[in-house]
Amino acid sequence: MKNTYIGKKVRLVAIEPEKDAELLNTWRRDTEYVRLMDSDPVRIFNASQMKEWLEKQQKADSFEEIEFMIQTLDEAKPIGFVGLDGILWHNRTSWVGIGIGERDYWSKGYGTDAMHIIARYAFEELGLYRLNLNVFAYNTRAIHSYEKVGYKVEGRVREAVHRDGKRWDVIFMGLLRKDFRL
Repeated sequence: MKNTYIGKKVRLVAIEPEKDAELLNTWRRDTEYVRLMDSDPVRIFNASQMKEWLEKQQKADSFEEIEFMIQTLDEAKPIGFVGLDGILWHNRTSWVGIGIGERDYWSKGYGTDAMHIIARYAFEELGLYRLNLNVFAYNTRAIHSYEKVGYKVEGRVREAVHRDGKRWDVIFMGLLRKDFRL
């Protein structure tokens, strides 16, 4: 039987607010990292604010958000996070978010592996049917990664994000259980 939380390159582990707050905050100080995954202005938190936010997320009574830290298999080094957000149990759908904070691990298959694991978890463990995500048109590495997992472009919002004096589309992608590539 395959371990639900382990892939070919990474494993998913619980986020520990006390231990992980400073690392997550370090990644948030990387402007390029934040701009690849969020359209909000870059904002710096201090470690206690990040810890407080993580603790609040974990204390929520609802089972609408599940987040994991991504660790490398060989060194158990934390390199990013992946999670499900806005789970609608009656529709069996959720939004997916991922961020690889350690630049040395960009474009080497770690994010793709984490996306495989979270999809397998969502479909096989939670019984979800559909996963959604959005990505900025300039993040071509991520788009390619998502397509490897089986995500398909389903729409776009033209010129919705403003970055460095230029307008960019937001691309919406979806993955159905029947299209998931193991």
